[in-house]
Amino acid sequence: MGPSAPSTAAPQPFPDIEPYERGLLDVGDRNQVYWETSGNPDGKPALVVHAGPGSGGQRGSRKLFDPTVYRMLRRMVR
Repeated sequence: MGPSAPSTAAPQPFPDIEPYERGLLDVGDRNQVYWETSGNPDGKPALVVHAGPGSGGQRGSRKLFDPTVYRMLRRMVR
């Protein structure tokens, strides 16, 4: 029997988790940046950004990173 072929299956998302910290940063001109952190507080930082005002953030983006390895920081302009 020869070596097995590498898997071509798409990676499965990680479980959805809730942020452990969040807030609004005032950046002037009546604009605010919403931010939240989730995952491992001591983990490797991962910055998740979305397209811009009005496009809406996607909670599912937290599922793209292993929460035991990464500290995810999401930001959205409001």
